[in-house]
Amino acid sequence: MRPDLPRREGPVVGPEAATTASVHEGIDAMRTARETIALEIAGLEALAASIDERFVAVVDLVKACRGRVIVTGVGKSGHIGQKIAATLASTGTPAFFLHAAEAAHGDLGMVGDDDVVIAISNSGESTELQAIIEYCRRFRVTLVAMTARPASALGRHADALLALPDAVEACPLALAPMTSTTMSLAIGDALAAALIRARNFQRDDFAKFHPAGKLGAQLLRMHEVLERLPHLKEVPSVPRDALLPAVIAAISNGRRGATAVMEADGRLAGIVTDGDLRRAMTDRSVFDRTAADMMTVDPRQIGADKLAVDALALCEAERLGALFVEADGEIVGLVDLKGLLSLGIV
Repeated sequence: MRPDLPRREGPVVGPEAATTASVHEGIDAMRTARETIALEIAGLEALAASIDERFVAVVDLVKACRGRVIVTGVGKSGHIGQKIAATLASTGTPAFFLHAAEAAHGDLGMVGDDDVVIAISNSGESTELQAIIEYCRRFRVTLVAMTARPASALGRHADALLALPDAVEACPLALAPMTSTTMSLAIGDALAAALIRARNFQRDDFAKFHPAGKLGAQLLRMHEVLERLPHLKEVPSVPRDALLPAVIAAISNGRRGATAVMEADGRLAGIVTDGDLRRAMTDRSVFDRTAADMMTVDPRQIGADKLAVDALALCEAERLGALFVEADGEIVGLVDLKGLLSLGIV
């Protein structure tokens, strides 16, 4: 016989009771999530309402900076600072992140006279920032404070202020910074956005800093697409009077799903696609028809200086399988949707 097992104190919890507890926990989790987001939204709304001439002064300071923007902070503010520095650097404002705790151990040597320092601290009293504050005062380095306490040590000694409203933290314990870090991130993005417009920073400029990945592919010029995919420079073509077998051969050999139809003087007359062939094959008379009979006149073209993402958008909007690339009045390539997608644009 098996020994008696100890009895569990309290009521026995069966599957039904466990399910009820799980439901209550789920409801509580959803309520907490909504409250958290609502508090952060309230903080962002207060931040938007607080934007004034002090923000404009910071934009002017950063735009006029002859050196670099150095973003600094510790803890969660440091993580936010890294993102702000990266966003600024990728949008035309030379910037990097300096960890406040490392500054007093030699990294202050990274700060130059022509730089602008943006120090992030919600309280403005982070002890790790003291060395940076003193350094900026001693060597007259422009210091911008991002803080909710303008009267703090950081706020008092700063040359300009990115003011954060005194909002309620979304943390249920009121300990972890949540609303304040969300506002810091948002005002950093606002600063970057304002500088993009102030500098007239364009997509071409953005492409210089994003040569790899999806962004880099989208920002390629069409002449760069042709360099990367040189087979697209070879434009399959037939004369206007070419019969069906010659048209089919050109489309098959070109592997673009289309062929150009050329005038006798070398000008582009039209395009015949796989779809045009299918629509033409209604009876045996198709064998007597020429490329000029089947072609679509005035086929769509895109300039060699246009972006790959624009070519993709045109193909999708007009349901085009292929698109001619034009430079100085001449056809220099025929790109197809497959080729564009192979670049990793989407």
